Amino acid sequence: MIENSKMPTHVGIIMDGNGRFAKERNLPRSLGHQEGAKNLKELLYHIYDMNLKYVSLFAFSTENFEREEKEVRFLMDLFVTLFKKELKTLKDLGVKVVFSGRKEPLPERVWEAMMDLVDATKEGTKGILNICLNYGGQYEIVDMTKKIAEKVLEGQIKIEDITKELVEKNLYQNLPPLDLIIRTSGEQRISNFMIYQAAYAEYYFTDTYFPAFKAKDFDEALIAYQNRNRRFGKNETKELSGNE
Repeated sequence: MIENSKMPTHVGIIMDGNGRFAKERNLPRSLGHQEGAKNLKELLYHIYDMNLKYVSLFAFSTENFEREEKEVRFLMDLFVTLFKKELKTLKDLGVKVVFSGRKEPLPERVWEAMMDLVDATKEGTKGILNICLNYGGQYEIVDMTKKIAEKVLEGQIKIEDITKELVEKNLYQNLPPLDLIIRTSGEQRISNFMIYQAAYAEYYFTDTYFPAFKAKDFDEALIAYQNRNRRFGKNETKELSGNE
């Protein structure tokens, strides 16, 4: 049973397995991505009904641009369609959408759809949905380092002013640390996903492909999380809480 007092504050989902979901059903990979997008919408309704405040989705990595041009083009078009189609839905839900990742080499149509979604949902207070698109955790650390270095060179801050808190403020988004990371499809690695924010995250791996990862599967991940003891490097067991 899910305990409301032990809910994570920030959940990350590595949405993996769309292509394999389609392949096992003798379908084109594009249909796997479409099914994944359809499932995501249903899953987000469930997540925000549970009053989870922060959700980060790994939608497209910097390395994904190395896939076949046809698949990348389809995904870019799918992002534009989804962001435009679901703009009103997310706004009505009260969810504030933010993005993490680099602008280049995203097509301009994708970037414009992203910014329209950000602007339309900026007043949302129910929760924050962080979509990691053209994202890589190592690149985020590189970009954060450049931002801080520029401030030092411009005299805005001194070297001794650099703290953990300053680093966090200069990441793509200043969000709470990840409490739980869920990866679908059976792979047991983080694939460069929010590696700074995941310092003390709990991981949950499932063989289920993302298009088949339903609300009940998400609940199982939450229950598994709530049954773990989070020590944060200390000897004594710390009471489990998403606000640690």
